[in-house]
Amino acid sequence: MKNAFVILVLSLLFLSCKQEIKPADIAKLNGYWEIEKVVMEKGEKKDYKMNETFDFFEIKNNKGIRTKVAPQFDGTFLTTDTFENVSVRFAGEQVFLDYKTDYAKWSEEIISLSDDKMVVKNPQKIEYHYKKAGPINLLKDGKETK
Repeated sequence: MKNAFVILVLSLLFLSCKQEIKPADIAKLNGYWEIEKVVMEKGEKKDYKMNETFDFFEIKNNKGIRTKVAPQFDGTFLTTDTFENVSVRFAGEQVFLDYKTDYAKWSEEIISLSDDKMVVKNPQKIEYHYKKAGPINLLKDGKETK
Protein backbone atom coordinates (compact mmCIF):
# COMPACT_ATOMS: atom_id res chain seq x y z
CA MET A 1 0.00 0.00 0.00
CA LYS A 2 2.85 2.38 0.83
CA ASN A 3 4.45 1.66 -2.54
CA ALA A 4 1.24 2.52 -4.37
CA PHE A 5 1.03 5.82 -2.49
CA VAL A 6 4.66 6.69 -3.29
CA ILE A 7 4.11 5.88 -6.98
CA LEU A 8 0.96 8.02 -7.04
CA VAL A 9 2.74 10.99 -5.45
CA LEU A 10 5.73 10.69 -7.79
CA SER A 11 3.42 10.43 -10.80
CA LEU A 12 1.54 13.56 -9.79
CA LEU A 13 4.81 15.38 -9.20
CA PHE A 14 6.10 14.33 -12.61
CA LEU A 15 2.91 15.44 -14.35
CA SER A 16 2.83 18.78 -12.55
CA CYS A 17 6.43 19.56 -13.60
CA LYS A 18 5.62 19.59 -17.31
CA GLN A 19 5.82 23.08 -18.71
CA GLU A 20 2.62 24.58 -20.06
CA ILE A 21 3.32 26.05 -23.47
CA LYS A 22 1.04 28.91 -24.45
CA PRO A 23 0.40 30.37 -27.92
CA ALA A 24 2.49 33.43 -27.00
CA ASP A 25 5.49 31.14 -26.35
CA ILE A 26 5.61 29.99 -29.98
CA ALA A 27 7.52 33.14 -31.01
CA LYS A 28 10.45 31.76 -28.97
CA LEU A 29 10.90 29.08 -31.64
CA ASN A 30 12.13 31.63 -34.17
CA GLY A 31 15.86 31.63 -34.71
CA TYR A 32 18.80 29.27 -34.70
CA TRP A 33 18.84 26.14 -32.52
CA GLU A 34 21.77 23.81 -31.85
CA ILE A 35 21.32 20.25 -30.57
CA GLU A 36 23.00 19.78 -27.17
CA LYS A 37 22.05 16.16 -26.58
CA VAL A 38 19.71 13.37 -27.59
CA VAL A 39 18.08 11.14 -24.98
CA MET A 40 16.79 7.75 -26.14
CA GLU A 41 13.63 6.10 -24.81
CA LYS A 42 15.56 3.93 -22.33
CA GLY A 43 17.66 6.83 -21.04
CA GLU A 44 20.82 6.47 -23.13
CA LYS A 45 22.30 9.90 -23.94
CA LYS A 46 24.36 11.22 -26.78
CA ASP A 47 26.00 14.59 -26.13
CA TYR A 48 26.87 16.95 -28.98
CA LYS A 49 29.91 19.08 -28.21
CA MET A 50 29.90 20.88 -31.57
CA ASN A 51 27.52 20.86 -34.52
CA GLU A 52 28.25 21.55 -38.15
CA THR A 53 24.63 22.55 -38.72
CA PHE A 54 21.90 24.33 -36.76
CA ASP A 55 18.13 24.20 -37.19
CA PHE A 56 16.63 27.53 -38.21
CA PHE A 57 12.93 28.09 -37.44
CA GLU A 58 10.81 30.86 -38.85
CA ILE A 59 7.23 30.65 -37.53
CA LYS A 60 4.43 33.20 -37.91
CA ASN A 61 0.77 32.58 -37.12
CA ASN A 62 1.63 28.97 -36.18
CA LYS A 63 3.00 28.19 -39.66
CA GLY A 64 6.47 28.43 -41.09
CA ILE A 65 9.62 26.55 -42.00
CA ARG A 66 12.56 24.71 -40.50
CA THR A 67 15.80 24.48 -42.44
CA LYS A 68 19.37 23.37 -41.74
CA VAL A 69 22.03 26.07 -41.79
CA ALA A 70 25.80 25.90 -41.45
CA PRO A 71 27.48 28.65 -39.41
CA GLN A 72 30.50 30.30 -41.00
CA PHE A 73 33.51 31.87 -39.28
CA ASP A 74 32.47 35.38 -40.34
CA GLY A 75 29.11 35.17 -38.52
CA THR A 76 27.00 34.33 -41.57
CA PHE A 77 25.13 31.11 -42.31
CA LEU A 78 25.09 28.92 -45.40
CA THR A 79 21.66 27.56 -46.24
CA THR A 80 20.35 25.01 -48.69
CA ASP A 81 17.17 25.00 -50.70
CA THR A 82 15.78 22.15 -48.59
CA PHE A 83 13.35 22.88 -45.77
CA GLU A 84 10.36 21.45 -43.98
CA ASN A 85 7.03 23.20 -43.73
CA VAL A 86 6.08 23.41 -40.06
CA SER A 87 2.76 24.03 -38.38
CA VAL A 88 2.16 24.33 -34.65
CA ARG A 89 -0.75 22.29 -33.30
CA PHE A 90 -2.27 22.63 -29.84
CA ALA A 91 -3.99 19.44 -28.63
CA GLY A 92 -5.26 19.88 -25.09
CA GLU A 93 -2.21 20.42 -22.91
CA GLN A 94 0.19 19.15 -25.58
CA VAL A 95 1.83 21.19 -28.34
CA PHE A 96 3.14 19.60 -31.52
CA LEU A 97 5.32 20.65 -34.42
CA ASP A 98 3.84 19.03 -37.53
CA TYR A 99 6.37 18.76 -40.37
CA LYS A 100 5.63 18.21 -44.02
CA THR A 101 7.81 17.78 -47.10
CA ASP A 102 7.05 16.43 -50.55
CA TYR A 103 8.12 13.01 -49.26
CA ALA A 104 7.02 12.70 -45.65
CA LYS A 105 4.92 13.96 -42.73
CA TRP A 106 5.80 13.65 -39.06
CA SER A 107 5.26 15.32 -35.69
CA GLU A 108 7.30 16.15 -32.62
CA GLU A 109 5.88 17.16 -29.25
CA ILE A 110 7.32 20.27 -27.63
CA ILE A 111 8.16 19.20 -24.08
CA SER A 112 9.63 22.53 -22.97
CA LEU A 113 10.38 25.87 -24.57
CA SER A 114 12.13 28.95 -23.20
CA ASP A 115 14.10 31.83 -24.67
CA ASP A 116 17.28 29.74 -24.80
CA LYS A 117 16.29 26.04 -24.39
CA MET A 118 13.91 23.68 -26.15
CA VAL A 119 13.12 19.97 -25.81
CA VAL A 120 11.09 18.06 -28.40
CA LYS A 121 10.12 14.39 -28.46
CA ASN A 122 9.38 12.35 -31.57
CA PRO A 123 6.97 9.36 -31.85
CA GLN A 124 9.87 6.97 -31.14
CA LYS A 125 10.17 8.70 -27.72
CA ILE A 126 13.56 10.19 -28.57
CA GLU A 127 14.10 13.60 -26.96
CA TYR A 128 16.13 16.29 -28.68
CA HIS A 129 17.54 18.94 -26.33
CA TYR A 130 18.37 22.20 -28.09
CA LYS A 131 20.02 25.43 -27.03
CA LYS A 132 19.53 28.75 -28.78
CA ALA A 133 22.47 29.50 -31.04
CA GLY A 134 23.78 32.60 -32.73
CA PRO A 135 26.43 33.53 -35.24
CA ILE A 136 30.02 32.51 -34.72
CA ASN A 137 32.53 35.25 -35.43
CA LEU A 138 36.18 34.30 -35.24
CA LEU A 139 37.54 36.82 -37.75
CA LYS A 140 37.00 40.22 -36.15
CA ASP A 141 39.11 40.09 -32.97
CA GLY A 142 36.15 39.63 -30.65
CA LYS A 143 33.80 42.19 -32.19
CA GLU A 144 30.18 41.13 -32.05
CA THR A 145 28.33 40.07 -35.15
CA LYS A 146 24.92 41.53 -35.91
